[in-house]
Amino acid sequence: MAMNIHTLSISSRTVVGAVKRTCTAQPGSEAAVHDPRWPRIEAALLALRSSGRHAVRIVDADCGAGTLLLHALGHARQLGFTAVEGHGIDRSWLSIGRARSAARRAADPALGVDFEVADIVGALRDEQDLPADIVICHDVTRDQRPEAARAVRNAGRIVIADDAACHVQGIAA
Repeated sequence: MAMNIHTLSISSRTVVGAVKRTCTAQPGSEAAVHDPRWPRIEAALLALRSSGRHAVRIVDADCGAGTLLLHALGHARQLGFTAVEGHGIDRSWLSIGRARSAARRAADPALGVDFEVADIVGALRDEQDLPADIVICHDVTRDQRPEAARAVRNAGRIVIADDAACHVQGIAA
């Protein structure tokens, strides 16, 4: 059941996980700001922060060079989140290499991010034990495997896709 992010009542929860690398986003990233998912990502971050949350975890499935994820993490920090963690997943070694380079260039000890070369469905299944607050993805209908949509839904509390879909689960304290 999809809900409007602005009407969510979101409770705090503990974010657990190792931080593998530190970085910050490029605040003026034009590519990220012009991404059609950005307004929904920004709204979700605002809703989480407005509810009193101090920690946020974001997963970007099919992250490419990491521009959107790094921008979201930097924006979360600007909103006052004190613990900010991100995980980028992509099948391309080249894209992940670029994402890791961008993360190294923009170091901020308050942010943690790791980038992984992996099959997206398999990596998202690994996220299900401790779902992220926000999962950013592309249109899951492009992946014809029946388990793809389920893996995306179960990997995060708020799923934001570029097909204008926004799936929101109840967020436990």
